Amino acid sequence: MLEHAEAKTKQSWQDDYKSKLTTAEAAVAAIKSGDTVYIQSHAAAPESLIDAMVARAPELKDVTIIHIMTFSKAKYAEKQYSDSFKVHAMFIGPNVRAAVNDGRAEYMPVFLSEIPNLFNTRVVPIDVCLLQVSPPDRHGYCSYGVSVDCTLAARKNARLTIAEVNKQMPRTLGRAFVHVSRLDAIVEVDRPLEEMPPSQSTEVEDAIGRNVAELVEDEATLQLGIGAIPDAILRYLGGKRNLGVHSEMLSDGIVDLIEKGVVTNDAKTILPGQVAVSFVIGTRRLYDFVDNNPSVEFKPSDFINDPFIVSQNYKMTAINSALQVDVTGQVAAGSIGTYLYSGFGGQVDFIRGACRSKNGKAIIAIPSTAKGESVSRITATLAAGSGVVTSRADVHYIVTEYGVAQLYGKTVRERKRALIAISHPKFRESLELECRSIPWLA
Repeated sequence: MLEHAEAKTKQSWQDDYKSKLTTAEAAVAAIKSGDTVYIQSHAAAPESLIDAMVARAPELKDVTIIHIMTFSKAKYAEKQYSDSFKVHAMFIGPNVRAAVNDGRAEYMPVFLSEIPNLFNTRVVPIDVCLLQVSPPDRHGYCSYGVSVDCTLAARKNARLTIAEVNKQMPRTLGRAFVHVSRLDAIVEVDRPLEEMPPSQSTEVEDAIGRNVAELVEDEATLQLGIGAIPDAILRYLGGKRNLGVHSEMLSDGIVDLIEKGVVTNDAKTILPGQVAVSFVIGTRRLYDFVDNNPSVEFKPSDFINDPFIVSQNYKMTAINSALQVDVTGQVAAGSIGTYLYSGFGGQVDFIRGACRSKNGKAIIAIPSTAKGESVSRITATLAAGSGVVTSRADVHYIVTEYGVAQLYGKTVRERKRALIAISHPKFRESLELECRSIPWLA
């Protein structure tokens, strides 16, 4: 559904657009000390606006920068700018991870489905919204492109909206549009989007992909993340029939399955016939695929990630990853001990939705080891300081390269046995011994 905009003639919106054209330096001059600035996520981070804002660091103080993961250089998170910019990461990407763990930036634990409500209720107020959008169509509407997620709510609640209009931003469809009249300043750019090519999988990741694929039924609706394991899983789904996609994100592997006729979306309950998504991360091939494609429906995170909506999909199958899992099924996905690594994202949203879906499945897929097979990812207890992202009551299946542990309806001792059986063989004996020191696991 398009946002309401004032009735304008074709010529009047064009005049409005031209009147707002400016340079990045002039556009960000409106940012004041003490403001809270939202930056659009992933490949839609507006680099020229970010660079111009950082260039103003000597004259700015205590500007709060809010975003989920971005592919930007994130210069504002560098130590030299700590008096000017205070980063509040709602999901920790590689570009701000050091700053968060050094204490120079802050992390806000939050489910992706709930971030738009933080903006709508002004629990987290937004002063300035920095966007990267497509050129306007003949009606004066720009598309948020590859990243709708939390952007719609941030833009609506911001005092000021500054947009890069990028000729190379795809025009994605759905609840993905903003009218020129809603933009306060416009900077034109012509720049390729940041890309993330599909991962080359290892033997371990291929084995995990095969094991997960065995759990995926015909007519299932899928949610997957990004990385080597999701990419491997997608490569082993070629023999499935009539799959659907309702996922916070989309990667290149889904395009392969659509073109092969494996993903049809016909069996979906929510938005049948369409891929439902809130952002995409991949290569130019993926960005070209979603451009003006009516079979891909972009919606904000408070719709796509809402567990109640997710649960309405028949055979909803949520596949996520983790850093560590204990033998009772607790999932640490956002931190390694006290080292903050990522965040909640949409894992819990989709796990809970899948658990409540008719014939749904909630799956965590992980390699059995880390650090060159020197550390077991399946442990008796989580590393001290680790935050639990997904609780032991939410997960149905844990999958490693050694098999599948079905946890639903199992006691803690039954879970222990099932998880040790899919751990790396060289750690099984030590895990058994460690569990014997805990009476209710012995």
